Amino acid sequence: MAVDMLKKVPVREQDPGERARNFDEVCLGYNREEAMSESERCLNCKNARCIEGCPVSINIPAFIQAVKEDDVKKAAGIIAESSALPAVCGRVCPQESQCEGRCVRGIKGEPVSIGKLERYVADTAREMGIKPEVKAKKKKKKVAVIGSGPSGLTCAGDLAKSGYDVTIFEALHKAGGVLVYGIPEFRLPKEKVVAPEVANVEALGVKIETDVVIGKSVTVDALLNDEGFDAVYIASGAGLPKFMNIPGEQALGVYSANEFLTRNNLMKAYRDDYDTPIARGKKVVVVGGGNVAMDAARTALRLGAEVHVVYRRSEAELPARVEEVHHAKEEGIIFDLLQNPVEILEDENGWVRGIRIIKMELGEPDESGRRSPVEIPGSEYEIECDTVIMSLGTSPNPLISSTTKGLDTNRRRCIVANEETGATSKERVYAGGDAVTGAATVILAMGAGRAAAKGIDEYLSSGAV
Repeated sequence: MAVDMLKKVPVREQDPGERARNFDEVCLGYNREEAMSESERCLNCKNARCIEGCPVSINIPAFIQAVKEDDVKKAAGIIAESSALPAVCGRVCPQESQCEGRCVRGIKGEPVSIGKLERYVADTAREMGIKPEVKAKKKKKKVAVIGSGPSGLTCAGDLAKSGYDVTIFEALHKAGGVLVYGIPEFRLPKEKVVAPEVANVEALGVKIETDVVIGKSVTVDALLNDEGFDAVYIASGAGLPKFMNIPGEQALGVYSANEFLTRNNLMKAYRDDYDTPIARGKKVVVVGGGNVAMDAARTALRLGAEVHVVYRRSEAELPARVEEVHHAKEEGIIFDLLQNPVEILEDENGWVRGIRIIKMELGEPDESGRRSPVEIPGSEYEIECDTVIMSLGTSPNPLISSTTKGLDTNRRRCIVANEETGATSKERVYAGGDAVTGAATVILAMGAGRAAAKGIDEYLSSGAV
């Protein structure tokens, strides 16, 4: 096919009208011809800025060159040197602000579609049965990883490649962390994509034990002192939801986005053959403007609701990816911007019947540089609804830090850890991902996992243990 060097090869997607009624994947990805055409746009830069923009430092020009050569096995091997979750990252990473945001091709046109090419390689490699290879000599040291989300899986995979005996402890009944409970099926298919990537980590020799709640089932200190582990990496994420503390927030029909998405994604509430209770509202209000808010809104829409997203700033300040906002609008989500809830209204039985909103205007920039929203006096009004989903961010659960002696945390309850090595205030204990930074992206968590794996390897190889 003819290649326009200034524009990306378009990616096929489900029709908005169709996909709004199903949970099938929205983006269909590149086929072989499309991927090879898009790869032709890569300039194969000597000083590749795209690598600098990748938190796990994938050799992007090299894997794209392999795609040009129609050598998927080679491309997959190059990516595997840096990433344990290529099919995941190709779908959910914010490439526009990372690798693609640095692409030289983007100066006079559109950047190379790096994420879609990564997805193509990962999906094709899976279909071809290509598995990761391990050649490292086994070491007589054991490492425990707490949490099987992107950071834990990445750290475990890198340590296994270095020869360590690694066990992941997961609190839920299924491995994958936020990949299985947080991100909807229509963005990240669980059986098709997540399960095989978890299996690839296990194929490296990593053991995964589910239904183990660290801090209750066993403590970090017990892992080190009684279970024979030489080091521990805490990658427990940030699963504790935040609320506004406004009147009526305890009404029936009010969810945190975390609970709403977990019921749908991990517990399959959207499927008729699963007996998972959930209030399927006819009119749903989602409060918040991030990617999780978009996920919750688009999920509620697919469950049959009219959905409003209420956000206190303007569209320019929406923290969600532009692609996610675009997809949400295409599907029929209604955006009520520069508006903020002040009260959730209840009926006589304690169920949500509406939400009281006040209009906002943008004032001076806040600490993050965004303009602060200011209430407009006398502008309150009500939206009738039967379900409210609060998507205001999450923080780490304090269970692990409160049951581990000598582990420092900050005022946000996040574990304090060295950014370059993952080392914490407690010897032999490392931490990274959302447990350290608070809620962030999948790829940043993976970057922290890679850094911690290197830090752990350097420490254990030094003979300190």
